[in-house]
Amino acid sequence: MDVVSTLVVAFWAMLPAYVPNNAAVLLGGGRPIDGGRTLGERRVLGDGKTWRGTIVGTAVGVALALGLSELAPTVGDAANVTLPTFPLPVAFALALGAMLGDIGASFLKRRTGRERGAAFPGLDQLDFVVGALALTAVVDPAWFGEWFTWPVLAVVVVLTPLLHIGTNGVAYVLDLKQEPW
Repeated sequence: MDVVSTLVVAFWAMLPAYVPNNAAVLLGGGRPIDGGRTLGERRVLGDGKTWRGTIVGTAVGVALALGLSELAPTVGDAANVTLPTFPLPVAFALALGAMLGDIGASFLKRRTGRERGAAFPGLDQLDFVVGALALTAVVDPAWFGEWFTWPVLAVVVVLTPLLHIGTNGVAYVLDLKQEPW
């Protein structure tokens, strides 16, 4: 696989994991997952992690994956690259894994004394990637191994922080986020 194909496959394969947290920001809200509970003197997760956001984010990611599966042959032919399609368990694992990775990061932020929205470089940019990849590897190891080769994983690790910073900057300018990270 050449460099351009690797970039295209990496972006395509990760789209169902890239979108859920954005959907949760736009369409979430409501009751916090932790129900306001604390662990010690700090909230378990905080108000930013809600049931509605998690469910909606996961549903949007799954719907996107299924749509991409329909488009893969046409887009792949036009781009001269074989693109992955997403079986339902993989679609679900990528989307829910992204949400769980972000929830896990929120838990770690609270344990280290960071408030909601506080920066945690590295973790902020890759938490959802780790969650999505880990859950997908467990749910369908064969699919994971076929599409997330070492070169694709390297692109994901480099590309994701750049996309994360860019999209968060746009969300901040549009007043959808209170901080630009």
